Amino acid sequence: MIKKTKLVVALLFIGMAISCKQAQSENASDATLDKSVAENSDTTSVISSSAAAQPKNSNRKFVRTADIKFKVKNVAKSTTIVEDATNKFGGFVTYTNLQSNIADEDKTKVSPDSTLVTTKFTVENNLTIRVPNTQLDTVIKTIASQIGFLNYRVIKADDVTLQMLSNKMAQKRSSSTEKRIATAIDTKGKKLTQIIDAEENLGTKKEANDTKTIENLSLQDQVNFSTLTLLIYQDQTIKQEMIANEKSVNAYRPNIGLQLWDSIKTGWFILEEILSFLAVLWPFGLIGFLGFIGYKKFIKK
Repeated sequence: MIKKTKLVVALLFIGMAISCKQAQSENASDATLDKSVAENSDTTSVISSSAAAQPKNSNRKFVRTADIKFKVKNVAKSTTIVEDATNKFGGFVTYTNLQSNIADEDKTKVSPDSTLVTTKFTVENNLTIRVPNTQLDTVIKTIASQIGFLNYRVIKADDVTLQMLSNKMAQKRSSSTEKRIATAIDTKGKKLTQIIDAEENLGTKKEANDTKTIENLSLQDQVNFSTLTLLIYQDQTIKQEMIANEKSVNAYRPNIGLQLWDSIKTGWFILEEILSFLAVLWPFGLIGFLGFIGYKKFIKK
């Protein structure tokens, strides 16, 4: 029993230690982000915008989007920081395309066996992230910590309050019309053609109602989560690599003696083919010979 108690206590201590380490790691990550933001306060003030901030005590609904292009020191590291910040503030990444674009490639032969390949390329990443509308300004400020040079930043805040209200009113009208048509079908529909026409009209109204419902849901999603499109790149990089040369076909050519011997054998094979072909024609030779003999005898007679 005492051994079991000690084992339980030991497991509890191990669990507490792991939790503490995880908490320290998360705090260190948050501290790194906060430190980066503080160190780049000038860039933050440039990239930040009141259009990205959520107004307090406002009934208006805004669809916010941001397009930002900027240069960083290392695209891979900055991508990780941006993705971590997105997850930290409750967002998610919907698209990322990290690639290297080769600008020039030069091959220099330095020895019979080796070639130096010099490649000039640019690394860039095109990301699309979505973050809660209330966290857009915070995420943009965090991203600003990675900016070495800002090409452009475009932030839009489209007011969709009236559009969503219009969709709701259209839904109500459509629902009311649906009820009246359904009642008319049940109470006054007598002829089959009248019922079919009314059913088709009812289906059209329901489809229009569903369309407005989906439009409002889509708008509400865009209001709740802002979309950021980021194009990040770094300075051109040069990479040099030594590769082995492939042997030329001439290296496998036989010497002149072998080539002469192969030519003699080839000529002999051709002669054999000619003799074989002539042997095949012996019946024609025999017929010609007999004809010649007969001709001579006929001429003499």
